[in-house]
Amino acid sequence: MTLLSAFLAIVEDWSAVFPQKRTLIRAVRQALGTLACLGRRTLTRVIWAEGRQHLNWSGEYLLHSRCQWEPQQLFRPVLQRALAYCPQRLVGVAVDDTRLRKTGRAIEQAFYQRDPLSPPFHVNLMLGLRFLQASLLVPLHRNAPVGTRALPIRFQEVSRVKRPSKRANEELQKQYRDAVKQHNLSRSFVEMGKQIREELDLAGGRDKVLVLTGDGSFCNRTCFADIPERTVLLARARKDARLCFRAPADSRRFYAAEKFTPEQVRQQDTRAWETTKLFYGGKRRKIRYKQVQAVYWQRGAGQRPLRLIVIAPTPYRKSKTKKMYYRHPAYLLTSDLHSSPQQLLQIYFDRWQIEVNHREEKDTLGVGQAQLWNVTSVPKQPVLAVAAYSALLLASLEAFGAGRGTAYAPLPKWRRNARRPSCLDLITLLRKEMAQQPEQLAPFGFKITDETLVKAAAA
Repeated sequence: MTLLSAFLAIVEDWSAVFPQKRTLIRAVRQALGTLACLGRRTLTRVIWAEGRQHLNWSGEYLLHSRCQWEPQQLFRPVLQRALAYCPQRLVGVAVDDTRLRKTGRAIEQAFYQRDPLSPPFHVNLMLGLRFLQASLLVPLHRNAPVGTRALPIRFQEVSRVKRPSKRANEELQKQYRDAVKQHNLSRSFVEMGKQIREELDLAGGRDKVLVLTGDGSFCNRTCFADIPERTVLLARARKDARLCFRAPADSRRFYAAEKFTPEQVRQQDTRAWETTKLFYGGKRRKIRYKQVQAVYWQRGAGQRPLRLIVIAPTPYRKSKTKKMYYRHPAYLLTSDLHSSPQQLLQIYFDRWQIEVNHREEKDTLGVGQAQLWNVTSVPKQPVLAVAAYSALLLASLEAFGAGRGTAYAPLPKWRRNARRPSCLDLITLLRKEMAQQPEQLAPFGFKITDETLVKAAAA
């Protein structure tokens, strides 16, 4: 099996998403063009990379603006096939938001927001789109000495509510305040969690427990208050969150009067550290942690019992001769009171892979670089690109397994320790197979050559 044939077998299931066969062919063609294109991934360069620069291009834009199809359903084949690589009872899904830069003032969904790359001493603003992404954490380290691979299974645009002018009447101001409470990042996280739970049931994972793991922006009252059934939330908490235990049975209070913080638990000598081994950084390493059962966070989770897990600062050296450094401690709150802490900690450590997804999507695949302004096209085209990226990652697992085999190009000297293929490795192999196997691309009207790729990149 080749990478191209495995990719086409996955996207063949997209036939249930599109209303006509010609729109399916156009979507698959754009997906392949987005992966194989050189330079900026604008839609015109994708069309040129397909060898269709002299044909009518209006249908390529109408695929996103006029054709009726549900973008999130593109991830359904990925989840159904990838579930076979998750044999454990707990299925981890990392959730995080990302921003796509835009320059067009006519884009309705674009708004000024905080630039995550701004320095801590000065907050900068950027004009762009905000998307909420969920990635399935496939634990490849169970069978091979490689890290977890994150496969995107959701990529939803989360726009903000437009603020009325200062001269608006009180009724409009009240409508704005009510709309902000219903349309924000936390509410979108809750709705996405319910959708993923339904998709997991349809994929055959009804007996599995969904673990939604996120950073501190999802550790709040909204997210903890509406967790779907057979789902738990694992989020990073503040070190100064005010926690407590349940009040004694003979008391009229529900919360105990004595409060404590996660930082105080870390510094508490009477509570011993526990040790476990987790796979991260290329091998299994020892981690020290503390856990406190049945704690309550009055302002954040109400009367829902939680478990506090405190991770000790992890020592590391930049080289064998350098001095010892320590990473910052981490404080986790989870609604799971019964699973082993090792499983939950492994899922939390694997959450970093969604940051790898963000980097590869924006830097390597150029998600968000398509120059569209139509209110319908703007949120749909990036979803198609991310779905193609997810299908490519899954195709590499089905075709060659988790490791970096002989099918990929030889590595340079400074990367000879790589154990799994990178996104660039997959794209390089995909371009090679597309050029060597034109018969597989013939049904899609796709013809790739080195000349067309270079000319498209130079245009």
